[in-house]
Amino acid sequence: MAVYSILAFFVVSITTTLVFSFINPRYTWLMVKNFHSSKPNGDIKTFKQKWVDIDKISPNMILAAVAAEDNRFMVHRGFDWESIRQAWEYNRKGKKIRGASTISQQTAKNVFLWPERSWVRKGLEAYFTVLIEFFWTKERIMEVYLNVAEMGKGIYGVEAAAREYYGKPASHLTRHEAAMIATTLPAPSKRNPARPSSYMKRYQRRILWNMNNLGEIDLKETKQKPTR
Repeated sequence: MAVYSILAFFVVSITTTLVFSFINPRYTWLMVKNFHSSKPNGDIKTFKQKWVDIDKISPNMILAAVAAEDNRFMVHRGFDWESIRQAWEYNRKGKKIRGASTISQQTAKNVFLWPERSWVRKGLEAYFTVLIEFFWTKERIMEVYLNVAEMGKGIYGVEAAAREYYGKPASHLTRHEAAMIATTLPAPSKRNPARPSSYMKRYQRRILWNMNNLGEIDLKETKQKPTR
């Protein structure tokens, strides 16, 4: 019985990953959880999300996401082992925990898994990261990530964020606007680009500096020179 259960898990997980390589996962467990656990604003709970294809997203936003979250996105295969090593060394010495999740890991977590932290979820996150890196292109991973990531309280995906904060589609975001939206990614429920804190402005400057260092990113390229 256990063998059949394990086999069924692999069949279902691989099939789902293949399906999501061309069918858009519009909703995630995090969206559902946050919507049902949030307090109503009047009679309406905040939920804004609109899917857009990758060619309808400004290259500035793609570059800002990489600059903010995963410098080596184009060269790793799901895991940035150097960042993991550095985070482990830092966490061993410091009090504040530093993460090292790549965009691929965050996408796997957002699409396939529940939001609570646990060793089981981390193990499954690694498994699904391997699957999407194998079956999806880097372009597809970025497309899904920028459409399901929370970018403000109850705001999911860059199209909803661009319209909420700047009154324009994601395709028209400037470098400064994209960098400011990227500041929300580590703590979306606490940050609002329409009313940026002094910390968000400093973080935006760091992202812009990193964007300049990275240059252009071509998601159709399989390899890119690593950033030093």
